[in-house]
Amino acid sequence: MSTVTYRVDGMTCGHCAQSVSREVGALAGVTEVAVDLEAHTVAVTGPATESDVAAAVAEAGYTARGAVS
Repeated sequence: MSTVTYRVDGMTCGHCAQSVSREVGALAGVTEVAVDLEAHTVAVTGPATESDVAAAVAEAGYTARGAVS
């Protein structure tokens, strides 16, 4: 399974990171989510598409700016 890292704008605290992790983690097939608050990224392991991740991040109240790796 592949892991893709996305840039996330707007995260400033632990609560932000938890919200993003919870929403992205709820996507079908996602097996791991790792939020890096300092780097403003979320690494997603599983078959989620970029648009799925962007929608989940938006649901949490933030903006995904595309894959960085």
